[in-house]
Amino acid sequence: MTIATFDSLLDRITTGDNLGVNEITELAATNDILSLGMLADVVRRRLHGGQVTYLRVETRGFDRVPGDAISPAAREIRITGVPETLDAAISAVEAAKAVAGDRTVAGFSWPDVERLAANGSVPRHEAIAALHAAGLDALAAIPLDVVADVEGAIKELVGAGFEQLHLTIEKAPAGERTALWLRAAALRRQYGQIQSINPLPAILHAFQPTTGYDDVKAVALARLAAPNVPSIQIDWLRYGPKLAQVALTFGADDLDNVTASDEAPDGRRRAPLEEVRRGIEAAGFLPMERDGHFRVMS
Repeated sequence: MTIATFDSLLDRITTGDNLGVNEITELAATNDILSLGMLADVVRRRLHGGQVTYLRVETRGFDRVPGDAISPAAREIRITGVPETLDAAISAVEAAKAVAGDRTVAGFSWPDVERLAANGSVPRHEAIAALHAAGLDALAAIPLDVVADVEGAIKELVGAGFEQLHLTIEKAPAGERTALWLRAAALRRQYGQIQSINPLPAILHAFQPTTGYDDVKAVALARLAAPNVPSIQIDWLRYGPKLAQVALTFGADDLDNVTASDEAPDGRRRAPLEEVRRGIEAAGFLPMERDGHFRVMS
């Protein structure tokens, strides 16, 4: 990327202009990730100022005993795993909702919903409506690279009453994701319920790991390609504090899946919450806790 090109793009982004498809495609081909990160940072600051939010989550296996205590620090209960039947999934949601209080309950992915509906021989819209009625506030994942008809899935979720949708990537390589971010931006123009994109893959391959270079470039491209999607997220537990901290300077504005535990066996400075807040501050941002509806708590 030449200095003249960078300056031109920077001026446009600073004044609120969004880049076109051809420009995003050209940026995806650049090796100048520092300039790419600077451009993405301008967009994230335009949207969020110096604020970075984080969400403390307590995970709950779908077969966890009903009535088990939930950490008081949790802002969201996230169901993990997928039962064989729709009835069992509904029971898991009801059990989580019974102890959630005013916390949100999330879980499952759109492919999970498709499998549950097929196993129960019911239409997908009936399956998702039943889960929502049982107390499911949000799907944990709508993987853009796996769902064949993303718009159809979104229509059904919106029709069932889901108000915040989280777009994710399951395993698509970095070179294939730019088109997915552009698709997300187009969908957001139709469906204001799309709240976030998590641009890093949920499935990590031990023999084909992603690199830090690829990861932060993906974050920056997601932010630039979909400036109308409110949040670019990083999974704190999956990707860890170092990558998350750098990603904040490349366009990310939200840390998802922060542990709700306040245990500090290695001392208070190593407590999970302190580590998260310290990492955000070290990146030059103001840490703000939020709930599962993206409402800032503090």
